Parts: sequence; C-alpha cells; structure tokens
Amino acid sequence: MNCQSHLYRHQDPRSISRRWFFKECGVGLGAIALRSLLMDSGVAAAPAALANPLAPKQPHFSAKAKNVIYLFMAGAPSHLDLFDNKPELTKFNGTLPPAELLKGYRAAFIDPNSKLLGTKFKFSKHGQSGAELSEILPHLGEVADDIAIVKSMHTDAFNHAPAQVMIHTGSQQFGRPSLGSWTLYGLGSEAKDLPGFVVFSSGAKGPSGGASNWGSGFLPTVYNGVMFRGQGDPILYLSNPNGVDNDIQRDTLDSVRALNQRHLDVVGDPEIATRINSFEMAYKMQASAPELMDVSREPKHILEMYGVEPGKPSFAMNCLLARRLVERGVRFVELFHESWDQHGNLKADLIKNCKNTDQAAAALVKDLKQRGLLKDTLVVWGGEFGRTPMVQGGDDGRDHHPNCFSMWMAGGGTKPGVTIGESDDFGFNATKDKVHVHDLNATILHLLGFDHTKLTYRFQGRDFRLTDVHGEVVDKLIA
Repeated sequence: MNCQSHLYRHQDPRSISRRWFFKECGVGLGAIALRSLLMDSGVAAAPAALANPLAPKQPHFSAKAKNVIYLFMAGAPSHLDLFDNKPELTKFNGTLPPAELLKGYRAAFIDPNSKLLGTKFKFSKHGQSGAELSEILPHLGEVADDIAIVKSMHTDAFNHAPAQVMIHTGSQQFGRPSLGSWTLYGLGSEAKDLPGFVVFSSGAKGPSGGASNWGSGFLPTVYNGVMFRGQGDPILYLSNPNGVDNDIQRDTLDSVRALNQRHLDVVGDPEIATRINSFEMAYKMQASAPELMDVSREPKHILEMYGVEPGKPSFAMNCLLARRLVERGVRFVELFHESWDQHGNLKADLIKNCKNTDQAAAALVKDLKQRGLLKDTLVVWGGEFGRTPMVQGGDDGRDHHPNCFSMWMAGGGTKPGVTIGESDDFGFNATKDKVHVHDLNATILHLLGFDHTKLTYRFQGRDFRLTDVHGEVVDKLIA
C-alpha cells in the first residue's frame, strides 16, 4: 500500500497508528536507509554520477600514457633463452647448481638439484642501445632502441593461475579488480561505441587464471574486460536475429532503459548503470564492430608488416586490432597468448612461439610509432614468471621460476633503449634494481597519471588498491 495515498483517504490523522506506519511504509524507509548506507560506503553514487560511468576522467596528475596495450605471454616465457644471456650457465651446462644457490628454494615440479641447462640459442646485440636478444627474436631486435627491457622482475607465486592473477590484480586470491579494470575505473574511456577494456586470446588455450585476469572484482562490473573474438562478430549474438530490425530493437531498448533508469534513480545501485551501459554498448557495437574487424581496408604493406592474413584469427590479427582499438579511444587492450609453458620440447616450442608472436609485437611498436600513437600508448610484453636454469624433461625443458624473469615496455612515457636490472650468473635470482610485480603495476599507474597509493575503492570497510600495501615506482623506466 502507498503511504501517501493512504494518508489522503484518512480524514482523521489520529486513525493512523504507529504500528500501521512501520508495517506499510517500512519498505520505503528501508530503501532510504539502504541507499544512505551504500552512499557512505562508496558502493552507490548519485544517479547523475552513474549516468555514464565510463565518461573520461582526469588522473591525479598529467599523464604520459593515455592507453595501454598489454601483450601477455601466458605460461611464462623463458628469460634465459630470450633476453637474459648467461655464458656461465652455458659453461656449466650439465653440472649441478651451487648448493648456496638453492638454499631455501621451492620448485614447482622438479628436484631443485637437477642439472643446469644452458641456452641452445645464440644472442647478439641490437641497435644503438646494444640490447642483447636471442636469435629467435629478430623482429624485436629491429625496435631495440624503442623498448625498455627489465631483466630483474620477480614475483611471489610459482604456479600459473596464482601468478597470473597476482600480476594482474596484485593478489593471488581471486576476487580483486584487474589492472585493466583499475585503469578504466580511474580514467574512463574515450571510445563512444566500443568497450573501454577489450581482451583477445590466442595460442593453444586460454590463460590459466581465466577471466579473473580481466575481471572487475569488487569494482562495478561496467569496468570488466570484454572478450573479443579475432574474426566475425567480435561478440557472439551481436547481430539481430531474423525478424528484428533496428526500429524494433531501438524501441525495445528505450523501454528497458526507462525501466532501469527509474530503478537506478531510486536505488542508486551501480550494477543497474552497468546494465544500462551494456545494452546501449551492444547496440552501438552493431554498427562499429563490423568496421573495426574489417582489416581488408588496411594497406597491404601494413598487413604484411604484422603478418596478418585477413579472415584468419591469430596473435598478429589481434595486434593489428589492438592498434585499431586504441585509435578509436579504447583505454585498455590486453592480448593473451597461452603457449609458453615449456616443461619439455623447449627449443622447438620457443621457436614456434616466437614465430607466432615476434613479428607482430615488433610491428605493433613500429606502427604505433609511425602514426604518432606510441608516445601516448604504453605497450607491455611479458608473462607471469620465468623458467629455471635447471633442466626438466630430459635435456629440453624448464620448470616455473618466480625469482627472476624479463619483460619489456615501450611508449607511453617509458625510457626507450634501456635495459634495467640484472640477475646472477645463472639467471636464478634478480640481483640489481629488482622489480616486483607490484612495482611494475605502480609504474604503469604512474605513467597513466595516478599515484598508485591514492587510486582506491572502498570495499568491506577499507580502501583497496591494485598494489595493496606494496609497490614502488621504477623511476629508471620513466623518460
């Protein structure tokens, strides 16, 4: 019963009892109280603020990067065979590692006392920077002066899913927002008819950490990453079914939006704003997505530079689509390529993986640079951890290794042509300018214009952040 209409029907206000008031008006009072609590906790916001949760926002200070393209090599590439040449490891190939090196060490699967394994690839220096790279990364060598290589990465986890979730969310536990979601929460998106955070996947399978790698956790789900396919409709069922034209769909969406907006104005739940946004975004993408996916209009030399075959899904295709997405204002694009877990067949699989990814990754840097986009677009390449200097799988494999691994970054305010950090003679431990994954994330947020200690969200009674209580900005990476 409506309280106001009941009051009008009663001529004598004394006929209204206290018991009736709480019985009939409790829902209204409860909603008011709930909304007040949600507002205080930061879970809900004023309806006006929820009208467009993806509207562009200002960072804490002037940003060097406006967009991010994260090339995530899931499964963990071997730093010892790609970036971190260790002549001493090759010299002592087939011998047991020094006992002091293994003190307190925990391995994922192998006996830590397994014999050392030197790389089977040659290394050479590239560019004016003299960056030393493996022979199976010839294309990356062409952009050596445009990238910053970090050889002293380390993490806390030594199995795939926890380590992938750790590097993306700052915690090994599921349920925290990902780097892409934090970025979208902090900056919004400049894309009018595409999601602000887009995800692609290639390789043998999806990443071990699953959707948690691009999930929004306790942030409103409007900041969740949206998985695209590399061919056809980027999202299944995006096209209208037979018998439904644009006029019918628009009328339906307008009616649904009106109902959702009415509910949003009363409750203020950000998930209702997410629902409104998702319906509208799907409608807009019916026009924008086909144009995005049609790479046939790209010049022939661009397709050849990436190694793209139109109509064929691949990591190369995803790299080209990533460039097209940031051109259209998409804030964060992540490409997962899950093929790097070489417990055995190391040499052949690394050659295959680099053949599938090296040309396109280097082409992305070149393409962004020639279009004037690299200065505003941060490109990050790397996996969740490294591989052991000790052998696994006979004489042709390496186990998981969190103590040391390598990554590279380009553009977006990073210092080009530098190599940061060092590891010991066996590539076992990072020894100089150590960079934890928390430091990496703090640096990425800094390049985007954020003090990582102040980009927070209140949840369950406290303020959470991507780097938790850790993280230092790596000044040597910043131009």
